[in-house]
Amino acid sequence: MIGTRRLTVRYGRTVAVAAADLAAADGRTLGLIGPNGSGKSTMLRAVLGAVTAEGAVTVDDDLVRDLTPRQRADRIAVVAQEEPSGLPLTAWESVLLGRSARLSGWSRYRPEDERAAHEAMARAGVTHLAHRPVDDLSGGERQRVLIARALAQGSSHLLLDEPTNHLDVRYQHEVLSLVHGLPLTTITVLHDLNLAARYCDELVLLCAGRVVAAGVPAQVLVPEVLEPVYEIAVRRLDVDGVPQLVFGLGARDGPRAPVRGRGVRK
Repeated sequence: MIGTRRLTVRYGRTVAVAAADLAAADGRTLGLIGPNGSGKSTMLRAVLGAVTAEGAVTVDDDLVRDLTPRQRADRIAVVAQEEPSGLPLTAWESVLLGRSARLSGWSRYRPEDERAAHEAMARAGVTHLAHRPVDDLSGGERQRVLIARALAQGSSHLLLDEPTNHLDVRYQHEVLSLVHGLPLTTITVLHDLNLAARYCDELVLLCAGRVVAAGVPAQVLVPEVLEPVYEIAVRRLDVDGVPQLVFGLGARDGPRAPVRGRGVRK
């Protein structure tokens, strides 16, 4: 479990995150959503302990600030925004790097490290890419390799910062389906609210650094909550039990009731 209590992050006089509380339950996927500049990525970095913050961040009831770097690596793995590595690494070499956090000094990789890397690649579905240079892979393939590297680390908690950034629709669903199926406590930053509705168990909506709403997608993704935050008209359809949103510029004083249609739960 990952939790925060009155988490506050300041950059000079600017408050990026203000007294934010969240709780990511064991084995569940929590999505951080909100407009650009709302504090999502900052909150993720604060959970990791990568920025100075006030308040408390706990992992399995232990304060993150009290953990050594090695202990943090044992508990938390991170997948940053997808980007070319700039290094001449194969997918196998990239995934094996996930074991570095468990080595001391200049120690060589052990058989157990290679086993963990093999298992992580199999779970992420990238074993067939092992000998391909990372920078030659498609965006979706690269992102799966990054997830495999995080899995190889062997941590029980996973943080992802916009894992579907720059991916086409197929890879967006493939990556998030993989993440949601992992037996880990996961926090992910997402911009696409419809993807968040489908692949997150719970959502935390941020606006100007503050938590506006938190709960299951059906509770958070409602027009009366979203319209003031995103400043756009919202209509909601519940398709096979999953909230899906339609956005449009213009007056927001029309009917707010969910639209019913084919495949919509009644």
